[in-house]
Amino acid sequence: RSHGRDEVQEGTPHTSGGPGRLVSGELARALCKLHLPLLELGQPDGGSVIELEEDWQSFGSALGQARDHGATALRSVPLIGNEAPDFSVKAVVDQEFVDVSLTDYRGKYVILFFYPLDFTFVCPTEIIAFSDRIEEFRERDAEVLGVSVDSEYSHLAWIQMSRDEGGLGDIEYPLLSDLKKDLAVSYGVLAPDGASFRGLFIIDREGVVQHSTINNNAFGRNVDEVIRVLDAIKYVQENPDEVCPAGWQPGDRTMRPDFEGKREYFQDS
Repeated sequence: RSHGRDEVQEGTPHTSGGPGRLVSGELARALCKLHLPLLELGQPDGGSVIELEEDWQSFGSALGQARDHGATALRSVPLIGNEAPDFSVKAVVDQEFVDVSLTDYRGKYVILFFYPLDFTFVCPTEIIAFSDRIEEFRERDAEVLGVSVDSEYSHLAWIQMSRDEGGLGDIEYPLLSDLKKDLAVSYGVLAPDGASFRGLFIIDREGVVQHSTINNNAFGRNVDEVIRVLDAIKYVQENPDEVCPAGWQPGDRTMRPDFEGKREYFQDS
């Protein structure tokens, strides 16, 4: 039945054989508001209809399928200052399969970093670099989570391969499986080729995103800079009347966020 542009109407079966629904652009945008980050959908020809399978379990899956029907993501609202999208996924921890949720880490800082794919080239250098320095994060009451669109079985196979053979060896933190690509969509890092960009998010003890960066895939990230930013986040949260200038390191001078504080900072620099 249809009572207008924004009504859900029963559609013909999808090519996969399952039942489907047709959802207009306005309703799609309303659905997006319930699934951060906000995405505006539209078709290049000006239309606004996307198809949602009834048995899809998340709007992230719908977005991925929508691309096959010409829909494109036009804009996403930054996650900074907002609650991080929650998730519950399979992960590899100490070579065992476990369920991991973001809420498991409430009360701690979380370094959530995405990498494109297992068995690649830049990715193991980053994964190992974070693993080698895990104690520096834990000393700061922070945990590290790595995630890619590979399955947990792929993660395990890569971990069980020695480093001199191109594997990871043992890793000191969980590797999460985002096989359905829901996390990559939720955090705005899904690449056109179906992998993820090198997104990194620092989530505070309350579950709020305080920092994010997204690299293209040809170059890796700097663990020193991640630790520096984490230190700055912790400092300003513990000292809300101060802010950290560019390049701030623990022990450096801070600034009061007012004109007098700025004047004093530059006078003494």
